Amino acid sequence: MWLVREGNVLAVAESPSSRSGRARGLLGLDGYEGALVLRPCRSVHTVRMRFTIDVAFCEDSGVVLKTLKMKPWRVSPVVWKASFVIEAEAGSFARWNLRVGDRIEVLP
Repeated sequence: MWLVREGNVLAVAESPSSRSGRARGLLGLDGYEGALVLRPCRSVHTVRMRFTIDVAFCEDSGVVLKTLKMKPWRVSPVVWKASFVIEAEAGSFARWNLRVGDRIEVLP
């Protein structure tokens, strides 16, 4: 899969299809290239994470509602309007110039 904004590929993306895969997310990894898309999702945690992550909460249409940088052992607020979340290694959103209001597509 691909994470795309305005026709430009930002990153390779994965989206776990099982509930256990979504719950595991990036746990147990020492780093991550690309993006993890968690759907459905309105809140995330970094309990037992080994690295800081960037998190984007997105509407069903792909509009980014909120972004956070989360250190290990934190819990995000619930973003009630979010349908899915994008997780990436910290610094990825800055490299991609990803901002609130951007419209993201996740393409096969």
